[in-house]
Amino acid sequence: MRTRLLPLLIVLMAGVLLALGFPLGASLAAAEQQRVVVDRIDDTARFAALAQYVTVRPGTHQARAGARDERQATLQVELGRYHELYGIQVGVFYRDRKPMGEAPGGWAQLTEGESKRAFEEALAGRRSHDPDQVWPWQRGRLTVASPVVRDGDVVAVVVTDSPTDQMRSRIWRGWALIAAGEVAAMLLAVAAAERLTGWVLRPVRVLDAATHDIATGRLASRVAASGGPPELRRLARSFNEMADHVEDVLEQQRAFVADASHQLRNPLSALLLRIELLALELPEGNEEIASVRTEGKRLAQVLDDLLDLALAEHAAADLRLTDIGELTAERVGAWRPVADRAGVTLDYAGPSGASAWADPVALSSALDAVIDNALKFTPEGERVVVDVQTNGATVRITVADDGPGLTAEELERVGDRFWRSNRHQNVSGSGLGLSITRALLSAGGATIAYAPHEPHGLLVTIAVPRTAPQEG
Repeated sequence: MRTRLLPLLIVLMAGVLLALGFPLGASLAAAEQQRVVVDRIDDTARFAALAQYVTVRPGTHQARAGARDERQATLQVELGRYHELYGIQVGVFYRDRKPMGEAPGGWAQLTEGESKRAFEEALAGRRSHDPDQVWPWQRGRLTVASPVVRDGDVVAVVVTDSPTDQMRSRIWRGWALIAAGEVAAMLLAVAAAERLTGWVLRPVRVLDAATHDIATGRLASRVAASGGPPELRRLARSFNEMADHVEDVLEQQRAFVADASHQLRNPLSALLLRIELLALELPEGNEEIASVRTEGKRLAQVLDDLLDLALAEHAAADLRLTDIGELTAERVGAWRPVADRAGVTLDYAGPSGASAWADPVALSSALDAVIDNALKFTPEGERVVVDVQTNGATVRITVADDGPGLTAEELERVGDRFWRSNRHQNVSGSGLGLSITRALLSAGGATIAYAPHEPHGLLVTIAVPRTAPQEG
């Protein structure tokens, strides 16, 4: 969930920053160009003021007669200094496009493009409109024109044609600062999204872990409803209440099973005693009394198994670092005489020194139940192999027999309480052995699985965790 929520927040924040960054960049470029245009307007207004009082026009009869206008000379000097200092082309032109003064000489092209449009607008008595935006990747020029008015008439036009290199450089620098700010803001947004996602999802992770613990048998797990949004805190409190009710119900069920098993043993013992007394009055070898005695003993075994199951589900595991290979070899050695009497070969093929965290007593009981089950269903002359292997984070104990095995449907039900295959009803047992085994293993975090053993038989795998249990 974190991998889906965090990218979504990052994409949304990146979209917001870009939506702000692009208009800001465009606004900065427009402001920078507007500053240059305003500066050029001030310059053209100053030159227009100088040109307003030029009365002798070059090329006229007065000029040919030797008349000299000091104002025109001053204007030309100012234009030349302006061009030399700023590198901006500037000129003052009469209505017929003849120059009153220009710098450098012969530069103006007033017959086409932006210069023509600016000149014609100034002739109409108004300042030329703002030129089109020049972007940093364009090598355009800025043309600004202002009219020279004398006695209410436009007699000339001042035109400036400016390079944009410096302006474009300033826009690039401004954009670089905006980009740096966007990157810094994005990093802060990612950090904030990380914290926000962690704050929102932390109760969900804790709730998921507690649910897994309860599902695997650790019913005491609870969720601390102290962090996250109010809705998740309420969910945590509701989950704790539900877990308390479930634990109470299961505790009552276990108590009922344990009490019923314990209370039924006394009258059953008395009944078996009366059966034995009755057997003394009947002829020796009576089949009915032998059948009743067998059923009584089977009922007593079922009650014992029910009590063991209730205790196994209730008892807490005493986990410690255990040599699984040594413990398994010991249990195989203990069951070897039973295998020899049944004519079954019982072998241990695992190494020593495979350590994992387990409750030695519970694991020994589980191995006893699995090996006993394998020996029961393995025909005489066949083989049962017990192996131990280290597999990543677990140590796996496998018990493979050469018995008849189970079908796919039977494999789905094996381990259920009181379930036994219809093909094995003649074999002694209550159907609780593997249920008790699963309860013993679950208390310590271990698992048990069943699979076919080729070419025939059953493969039982017990996985014991190698990692240390978490506190609490």
